[in-house]
Amino acid sequence: MEQHNQALAGLFHSMAGLLSGRGSNPYRARAYRKAAESLLQLHEDVGEIARRGDLQSIPGVGKDLSGKIQEYLSSGRIQAYEELKTPLPDEVKLWATLPGFSEPLVHDVYFRLGIRTVEDLERLVRSHMLRTVPGMAERTDEILAAIHEHLSNTAS
Repeated sequence: MEQHNQALAGLFHSMAGLLSGRGSNPYRARAYRKAAESLLQLHEDVGEIARRGDLQSIPGVGKDLSGKIQEYLSSGRIQAYEELKTPLPDEVKLWATLPGFSEPLVHDVYFRLGIRTVEDLERLVRSHMLRTVPGMAERTDEILAAIHEHLSNTAS
């Protein structure tokens, strides 16, 4: 009866662990853990709750996690989990050394925005889209200089 609950709780615990290991927002990891514990406490399958449209009545399950539960129930997987457990290519991991960048930010840029090359990253920085990330607006020139240095080092 509660097979979905156990599976989703396991996925959410794994996601929390992966987020914690990457130094991501601790509140985000905590939200996944809280939702996982709530799923394990349910007395009915989360699929039934979803059919009634009551997922957000589960403690710790808001709009975002409700969507992930729906995704799992319809497809058997959660894309965000697949992205979290997929390692970044070595060249992309190096982006975390750029001024203001961190592994979680590089992960989002790579998986969510689809930035795959350092040239694409340069275009992203020039587009000023990263200015919405705290601490990045004042670092645009510094980031571009670091990208140019990286490009000249790899061209040599």
